[in-house]
Amino acid sequence: MVRVPLVEKAVKIPEDVQVNVENIGDKFKVAVKGPKGSIERDFVHDKLRIFVGDGEVRVICKMPRKKDKALVGTWASHIRNMVNGVKHGFTYHMRVVYSHFPIKLELKGNELLIHNFMGERWPRRAKILEGVKVEIKGKDVYLHGVNIEVVGQTAANIEKATRIKNKDPRVFQDGIYIVERRLGE
Repeated sequence: MVRVPLVEKAVKIPEDVQVNVENIGDKFKVAVKGPKGSIERDFVHDKLRIFVGDGEVRVICKMPRKKDKALVGTWASHIRNMVNGVKHGFTYHMRVVYSHFPIKLELKGNELLIHNFMGERWPRRAKILEGVKVEIKGKDVYLHGVNIEVVGQTAANIEKATRIKNKDPRVFQDGIYIVERRLGE
């Protein structure tokens, strides 16, 4: 097996976005700041390195194994998502679907209360993570944020809260489902 001596992925930095990288041993702290907000994230690996310069962020690994090569692309994707998030933001569009009992939604602090789901007396609760803004417009729910992982996890929390157990899913299709994911608000 022949090893490639160097694997490198580059992520372009737009003009209105700033990226700072702090190196502490094997740990890299990446801070991205832009017009929509800022995100920080830690990356830890003994062989991978992150550098900023010439309007781009470069993720480099010397003498990589198969998993190291894959991790270079993963880190570059994470950084690209951070840059896109602080420049444009991320939006998840969810839709309330019901055929048996009308569902009513209510925002209360950092929770989304789902009333009358399948005729239940008590509301179901979905946790809204910090940094996510929720809009409810009729049967549509919009989640906005700069961190794609936090916005996606909040959407997953809402979908999971309306999961139906012990009933035929072909008949009982009630719930709140992701309809669209997009860059920008």
